[in-house]
Amino acid sequence: MEKKTQKARRKLPNRTVTTVKGKQSPAKRRRKPALALCPCSKHQETKTKTKKKTKIRRQRRKASLQVNYSTVCVTKKYITSLLCVLAKAEESDDSDSEKEEKSKKKKGKGKKKKERPPTPEIEFDNLEIFVLQPAPQGVTIKCRVTRDQRGMDKSLYPLYYLHLDNEKKTFLLAGRKRKKCATSNYLISIDATDLSRGGENFVGKLRSNLMGTKFTVFDNALNPERALPDMSNARQELAGIIYETNVLGMKGPRRMTVIVPGMDKDNDRVPLRPRNECDGLLIRHQNRRTENLIELRNKTPVWNEETASHVLNFNGRVTQASIKNFQIVHSKDLDYIVMQFGRIADDIFTLDFNYPLCAVQAFAIALSSFDGKIACE
Repeated sequence: MEKKTQKARRKLPNRTVTTVKGKQSPAKRRRKPALALCPCSKHQETKTKTKKKTKIRRQRRKASLQVNYSTVCVTKKYITSLLCVLAKAEESDDSDSEKEEKSKKKKGKGKKKKERPPTPEIEFDNLEIFVLQPAPQGVTIKCRVTRDQRGMDKSLYPLYYLHLDNEKKTFLLAGRKRKKCATSNYLISIDATDLSRGGENFVGKLRSNLMGTKFTVFDNALNPERALPDMSNARQELAGIIYETNVLGMKGPRRMTVIVPGMDKDNDRVPLRPRNECDGLLIRHQNRRTENLIELRNKTPVWNEETASHVLNFNGRVTQASIKNFQIVHSKDLDYIVMQFGRIADDIFTLDFNYPLCAVQAFAIALSSFDGKIACE
């Protein structure tokens, strides 16, 4: 028995395995046999192939890491170079702009810029006298008309305001269409808040016929039936406006004629106080009684093939197309524009007038263009 145990001890030598903590403990399991002990060659070939594949994978990973690192370095260098170039360009632009400003200042010291002559400032003490007085010769009075049609009532009976087209926007006149009248009747006042017939600020009115083709402008004096026998306090007729009948616009753009009283040697308006309608401006023009009368007409627009529309030269004062745009001239001098009116926005219009018209006459002519016309549209 002792001999058998000695042989067993010789055959099984003591094996130790190192653990994590460094202590030695007897091996409980036997190790797998090495491939070198295996007599077949297939196992050896597979082992060599796996080693080669792992080497190739490691090499590829290293190469890819090197490429990525190199690309990152290149992009960093490229970005920094771009930033430097942009910074230099900005510095050069700033320096160029500073140089230009300095050169402009140097040039401006010796020479003055050519500026357009400013519009003459219009000043007045009494507004009522100014709006009824003819414009001074050689001076164009530039104004702006605004239409207020906000609200249920104002959509049918809008308010109209006339201001000087300057920085102060000085108020001149206001007008509105009267209600419950057989024909179109507009009141003109020098107070935007007082548009009543019996008010102190009433300066004139505009009245039309049934068809809306003929208009007459009056001042604020009395009706001839209520006036004195000598007609000294009777109302004056300031203008007569005639629109040619043009149903559905078959005859082209609007055609209008304006008749105003003549001027005397002192450039004042000749007073015209008719006793009845048969002696008014419209009847006189109809009967060709042209004594002390001035006949004006709208300038015929020119057809433009590019825009396929009728065109007038307003010298930048009108920016939108409208049937209400017009220019009034005298037949003897078509280049002298007595009045021009045109749209620049939905409810904003420019109005410029010259001698011999006054503000009330020009504003009344503009109001007549706003009025609806059965036989002209």
